[in-house]
Amino acid sequence: MNPTINIDKDNLPTHIAVIMDGNGRWAKGKGAARIFGHKNAIEAVRDVTEGCAELGVKYLTLYAFSTENWARPKTEVKGLMQLLVHTIKAEIGTLQKNDVKLNAIGDLSSLPNNCQNELAEAIELTKQNKGLVLTLALSYSGRWEILEATKSIAKAVQSGEIQIDEIDTELFRSNLMSKNIPDPELLIRTSGEMRISNFLLWQLAYTEIYITQKLWPDFRKNDLNEAILAYQRRERRFGQISEQVN
Repeated sequence: MNPTINIDKDNLPTHIAVIMDGNGRWAKGKGAARIFGHKNAIEAVRDVTEGCAELGVKYLTLYAFSTENWARPKTEVKGLMQLLVHTIKAEIGTLQKNDVKLNAIGDLSSLPNNCQNELAEAIELTKQNKGLVLTLALSYSGRWEILEATKSIAKAVQSGEIQIDEIDTELFRSNLMSKNIPDPELLIRTSGEMRISNFLLWQLAYTEIYITQKLWPDFRKNDLNEAILAYQRRERRFGQISEQVN
């Protein structure tokens, strides 16, 4: 049975965020090096991006590389950076075909120059697209993003641009890298791990979390649809009680 037919198109999450976990374990299970898992994860990225575009989801954010990932073995990091460059080049046609606009958040200046260049070119080539906004979180840390926003606000107070009493949640949000993206309604994490791993710490305050045991390279459109159906079965109360929401 295809779960797509049961999805309520009027109750789609506007923004889905994904922690793509399990590439290394997937590769290990096949007796291969970890980079083999990362290479096979590209099909899952393509499938989920197309699935979101077809359904009409407006924003998709993928946790592609965290600041903590820099501490992994040098050979794996180097392979990941090479894979990133190759994938961005190879997927431009698919992004254009699906009217997908590419975006990126994170400490992008820490990426190798060739990665920065390919990313900037892809963002420029897709900036006029009107469909799904696909955001890659690269060299990203939720704590780092919050600290950067705090520094930005502190400088504005120091220069007299704003007063301390003017600082509120909206002002803080306007200083985040994700300021032009709504907070996620649904977070999907693969591989069964029960944590958010320093991802979108400010933005996930009221996000529905969906955990699946599937490893990311095996995740496909049907799995995405199952996650959306689970989201649609939940009651989102934002601190209120059921009677108030209804």
